[in-house]
Amino acid sequence: MPLNLEDHLFIQTRSVVSRVVGGETLVVPVRGKVGDLASIYSFNGTGTLIWQLLASPKPLSDLVEALEHEYAVETSKAHHDVTQFLNDMLSAGLIEIRPRVELPLDLPAAELTSRVEMEAAG
Repeated sequence: MPLNLEDHLFIQTRSVVSRVVGGETLVVPVRGKVGDLASIYSFNGTGTLIWQLLASPKPLSDLVEALEHEYAVETSKAHHDVTQFLNDMLSAGLIEIRPRVELPLDLPAAELTSRVEMEAAG
C-alpha cells in the first residue's frame, strides 16, 4: 500500500550536507563521516525552495502552498511537483518522515511543550 503523504511531516535527514552554488542547491550524502561524492544531488529553483523549507518538519500542504505562492502555479501542478520531489528524496534517503501528531487544543502549556519536544526528538 503506497504511503499517504498527507498524513506525515517531512524533514531533511541529518546525514547530508547541502550548499547553494550558482543558484542551485547541491546535496551530498554523508556516510561514515565522509561525503559520498558519487551521489551528489543538484536541485533547481523549485527543488531548492522545497529543500530549504524542509530544514524543519513540514506537511505536504505547506510545501504545496509555498510553490503555489512562489511560482503562481495551480494547486494540482504544485501538488504533483511536490509529491514527485518528496518521493524522489525519500527513495534517495535525503529526507525523513515524521508522524503528524494532532494535539488537543485544551492542553496546559507545560504538557503541550513536553509533547512537542518529545515529537521533535523522534
